[in-house]
Amino acid sequence: MSDKSLENYTLQDIFGLLQENVAIVILADTAVNKYRVLARNNDFADFVEETGSYDDLIQKLWFHIAKSNEKVSEEYNAFVSYYGKFKGKYSRKIKVYPKRSDTPTVLQMTVYPIKDTTKYVYIMDELYDEYVQEYMTSGKVNTTIQNTFLFSMYVDLVNDTTSSISVTEVSEEVINADIKYSDWRMMTVNMIWPEDKEQFLKITDPEYLRTHLDRGRTTSFDCQMQNLEGKYIWVKLIFSRAMTSTEEDFRFVFMVQNIHDSSMQLMSELKKYEKLAQNDTLTELLNQGSIKAEINNSIDKYHRSGINVAMMMLDLDFFKKVNDTYGHSAGDTVLKSLADLLKDFVAEKEAAVGRWGGEEFVIVYNNKTGDELYTIADELRKKVEATEFPKIGHVTCSIGVTQVKDEDTFEDAFDRMDKAMYLSKENGRNTVTLV
Repeated sequence: MSDKSLENYTLQDIFGLLQENVAIVILADTAVNKYRVLARNNDFADFVEETGSYDDLIQKLWFHIAKSNEKVSEEYNAFVSYYGKFKGKYSRKIKVYPKRSDTPTVLQMTVYPIKDTTKYVYIMDELYDEYVQEYMTSGKVNTTIQNTFLFSMYVDLVNDTTSSISVTEVSEEVINADIKYSDWRMMTVNMIWPEDKEQFLKITDPEYLRTHLDRGRTTSFDCQMQNLEGKYIWVKLIFSRAMTSTEEDFRFVFMVQNIHDSSMQLMSELKKYEKLAQNDTLTELLNQGSIKAEINNSIDKYHRSGINVAMMMLDLDFFKKVNDTYGHSAGDTVLKSLADLLKDFVAEKEAAVGRWGGEEFVIVYNNKTGDELYTIADELRKKVEATEFPKIGHVTCSIGVTQVKDEDTFEDAFDRMDKAMYLSKENGRNTVTLV
């Protein structure tokens, strides 16, 4: 367009300027779920098809991961139909990805509703590089917040409405969507980890919130939830009720906080402490308290269901001589090697093994009779005898076996097993005795 004085420009000139410079113009109709491209410049020839589904257009504009061309998971596509409905003129910046490109283009998008219809005019124009840089830099400032808070919205429980929805994995800006809280709740439960769904439905139930969330108070709930890539991560669901003037006015802010890294780190630390509490520090087998609990559980199961339970105690022969001759360090090495042997021996069996103390070890078997365990114990005795242990060579062991009986308490069964082991000692060691 030629340069003219201000007074000589006409509205037709301006329309011509817009037609030359606007990137793309789209007319959409939500009633028939369809859009049609009215105009676009050559740079956007392959951005969208000439016509197509309005849901597909919304998905292309909004429903991709914010910093990539990657589409969101199928579960989140259920929300597409709630986006793209506008009560008035709407404008925002968006990042779109042309076909076969991983580099985003930043557009200024303005939507004009056509009055008294279900139609909208989308006008999009590419931003000047300097403004793109400003927009991208501004986005980086919010990276920490975006990585932490994945989703937020404002809920009016009385009117069953939501507003000010923000999905930071999709966009830094608030997204226009017209969705009832009740609808949102029943769709979102599909993204929750199966074992957490019942609790999610309980906590998000309107009646539960009215009963348990006072004005100005905040509550939260940790669970696993799918992110936009379809992966389950740990999140904190936060409900913060507004300090309204009346109890009947129930509005709250709902937020989803990404706590995956911190939760995984916490679980890792808890596992370490759990291991310290349950396992013997030298051999890493169950400690006395833990193997005693396993025996008690097996005895309870026997009394409830009649499943056979048998157990054995193994004691290394002449172990004091090992410590006196080779030193306690060598003795510890033998105990650790024996523990590894025992773990391998009971692997993939219905059995638990623990260190009772010193050179004594206990193994409890489910679904075994005393006679069956006697045979297994003798096999173990031979395996120990045949093993060459570091620094000292070969050692032997004495084993006592018993089967849990109808009236047995822990003490009854344990005393018989202990007696059987000492009978093996008295009978020359390196043998198995069943009592």
